[in-house]
Amino acid sequence: MRPAPLVAAMCAGQLGSLLPHMAFSALIPRFAALWGLSAAESGAISGAFFIGYACVVPLTTTLTDRVDARRILALGSLVSALATFAFAAFARDFWSAALLWALAGAGFAGAYMPGLRALTDRLPPGDASRSITLYTSSYSIGVGLSFLGAQLLERQFGWQTAFVSVGCGPLVMVAVALSLPAWQPTPRAGTRLLDFRPVLRNRPAMAFVLGYGAHCFELAAMRAWIVSFWLFTAARSGAPSWIDAVGVSVAVTLIAMPASILGNELAIRLGRRRLIAGVMIASSLIALGLGFASAAPWPLVLALLLLHGFAIPADSGSLTSGMVGAAEPDCRGATMALHSTIGFGASFLGPLAMGLAIDGFGGPSSVAGWQAAYFVLALAAVAGLPALRLGIARSTSPASVPAQIR
Repeated sequence: MRPAPLVAAMCAGQLGSLLPHMAFSALIPRFAALWGLSAAESGAISGAFFIGYACVVPLTTTLTDRVDARRILALGSLVSALATFAFAAFARDFWSAALLWALAGAGFAGAYMPGLRALTDRLPPGDASRSITLYTSSYSIGVGLSFLGAQLLERQFGWQTAFVSVGCGPLVMVAVALSLPAWQPTPRAGTRLLDFRPVLRNRPAMAFVLGYGAHCFELAAMRAWIVSFWLFTAARSGAPSWIDAVGVSVAVTLIAMPASILGNELAIRLGRRRLIAGVMIASSLIALGLGFASAAPWPLVLALLLLHGFAIPADSGSLTSGMVGAAEPDCRGATMALHSTIGFGASFLGPLAMGLAIDGFGGPSSVAGWQAAYFVLALAAVAGLPALRLGIARSTSPASVPAQIR
């Protein structure tokens, strides 16, 4: 396949794969009332998707060094669809919801990074950063559609129909995977499955991997709680009814795609490390602003939410394309696996930590609770800054720093 239709097909497939992604988070107020969940329990169920992903992705992505990634991509997408259908049929309380949502995340572990590997294996030689950024930034559109579809369908038909409907999305990626031309990786002699030691020794790659962990903690927490936060703000400040949680969550999510693309273009010109550090500092300051503005008039809160939604993902494409560029070719699958394991493991911790902060300082109807939650996000945003030094720790001059880390 030529690059343009290949990238377009993979982005379309990813949009389908992501339709279930935020279905639970978008409906946290509904499930909290239905099952009597605390904020911490709601955050734990939301994060269960990511812990399921993190447990399985080391195997699914490392296997792409040995097996055609399209096979893993098709199987993982099918599991994701079936698990979402099972959630609609069998989720009845905290434990059943957490287990089934973790299974859905495990299915997605066969879709996202194996999908990236299926794409990069079939791209022509050369700089693939723009193609990778288009793929990773389409993640945000898929998440936005997930927010939109889950909330609108739940309002009209109930939450179970909403989950069945969005569960059909991953079947699109199954069709895309089956349409890809075959590709057989050639692993280096002597390499072992799930051997991450070469990846851990690769300091430039590990800088991006650890930075991605901090990024994912913040991003998953923000998206998991944005609907609840806006409902709190709207009730306190009298926001007009036409600016509802559906519109706000979708707008904040969709703005991430141009942010990621623009961030990658700036990284090409300014250097990845400089761009990523600037984004981390900016998103931390905006999170602090949101905490202090929890009880402020709704226009200020909305403006800060949009800024936050733009800032957090601005380094997403740079982190992932930097990781791919810094990975050793024979260990690319293992590098992607570690990148995704750390990132999505942190994505489990983010919603849970934010929920614990809300509960610990007065609950979701308390100003202090939301202030504490956004203070947690501010700390998470800058936690990736020390990791960026890892990639140049042994460098003695700018010329000795790999281009990917600069």
